[in-house]
Amino acid sequence: MIKDVQDKILKLKAEKDVCILAHSYMSEDICEVADFTGDSYALSVKAKTSPQSTVIMCGVRFMAETVKMLSPQKKVLLANPQAGCPMAEQMDREVIAEVKKMYPDYAVVAYINTTASLKTIADVCVTSSSAVKICRAIPQKNILFIPDINLGTYVKNQVPEKNFKLLSGGCPTHAKIERADVLNAKSEHPEALFLVHPECRPEVVELADYVGSTAGIMDFAEKSDKKQFIIGTENSIVQHLQFKCPDKQFYPLSKDLVCHNMKATTLIDVLNCLEGRGGEEIIMDGQLIAQSVKCIEKMIEYGG
Repeated sequence: MIKDVQDKILKLKAEKDVCILAHSYMSEDICEVADFTGDSYALSVKAKTSPQSTVIMCGVRFMAETVKMLSPQKKVLLANPQAGCPMAEQMDREVIAEVKKMYPDYAVVAYINTTASLKTIADVCVTSSSAVKICRAIPQKNILFIPDINLGTYVKNQVPEKNFKLLSGGCPTHAKIERADVLNAKSEHPEALFLVHPECRPEVVELADYVGSTAGIMDFAEKSDKKQFIIGTENSIVQHLQFKCPDKQFYPLSKDLVCHNMKATTLIDVLNCLEGRGGEEIIMDGQLIAQSVKCIEKMIEYGG
């Protein structure tokens, strides 16, 4: 049944000139029919260079917005309209505008996991893999880092020469993990290396053998000569790595490390989108695109 649906998707996307993007947190059956799988910003870059006129994002809303910002001439569809991102949606432009008035000499550094509207007020955008490099590179001494306090704390610790103002925001999925979860996992798997995403709490991150983005975690695990790993990010990565590296063992840090917004998208959603019975087209006016893409252009300028 799954193979039949996948075959139908592959046939339709070729007929309709569609590029399918799947974030790494998607299930394996969706990743198998995608043209590209990876982190959010990397996917939007792939969409920009792909020849197809239509793009389906299997991820969450801010990711589809980023694709549209970088490829305004393309039709961009979000496979499941209910797939939002609590972190991206927890701060709005008006709130940050008021904070900027309080800290006028601070550069606003926005994590890629933000809405297009919020990006319009940012000076530069960052990804989890480029945040440290870009915060070091920008000329401003003072940085207002939004929205993730945990990623911001990690960057702050790596860039002590800058002054950081952090707000109380972040990824609820990663933030729910506690130090005790790590100690329990290490106790159960004493030979395993612990690989963690910097969206986790500082007391969790400090116990890691490797800290990095989702793509960084997967790359580290694939290239390492070690055989056992505890994965401190969304649990779908455990499954993907089990497929990629059948000779190695991968363990979830916690059974609760699940992003329900990501899991909202199913293989049938992708099929319905291709058949015109589902999905949502991302509509953004030219002014919003022009204003929101500036911080991404700055990120590229600083080597992100």
